[in-house]
Amino acid sequence: MLLDFKTLPPAQAYQWLISTIVPRPIAWVSTVSPDGAANLAPFSFFNGVSARPPTLMFVPVTKVDGTPKDTLRNIEATGEFVVNLVSADLAEKMSATAAMLPYGESEFARFDIAAAASTQVQPARVAAARVAFECTLHTIVKLGDAPGLANVVFGRILCAHVDDAVIGADGLADAGKLDLIGRMGGDDYCSTHDRFSIQRG
Repeated sequence: MLLDFKTLPPAQAYQWLISTIVPRPIAWVSTVSPDGAANLAPFSFFNGVSARPPTLMFVPVTKVDGTPKDTLRNIEATGEFVVNLVSADLAEKMSATAAMLPYGESEFARFDIAAAASTQVQPARVAAARVAFECTLHTIVKLGDAPGLANVVFGRILCAHVDDAVIGADGLADAGKLDLIGRMGGDDYCSTHDRFSIQRG
């Protein structure tokens, strides 16, 4: 089978991308509006892209009417956000926050998600997240303003909150203890429990 992405309808292209680029880590992004309203939403087009300087990226797409999602709107206004990583015990609440709530209504409050204060940015972090990265906006690459088009958000990582309980014998985060989930195609997820190692020479 050969897929010609120049001719595939966007909905089909999306389905092929999310069913083949797997697993995808999940950025559970918390932001705050200029008037102080908290927002929390998940994104699975996400990854770390640089350690020098420490940088990550995630991709909010535009809404069906072509307007920016609340996350992007808040980041454009404030220049700050937190990327919370999602462990298996938080999966259901993470999924719930994908709901389209009115702008200014807090997913923290609506879905009973405990928040904790950040140290260097205004948006709160998810208190139960085993890792949370506080970030400032580096740049946004807009691939368009039409419905469904992407906005690639690059964030400079200022600091990370890491639960002491997930630290392994080597002093770094242990994947098994993190118990993070990744997005597969459709409604499927995977976890960091099933792993194998390959020694590099």
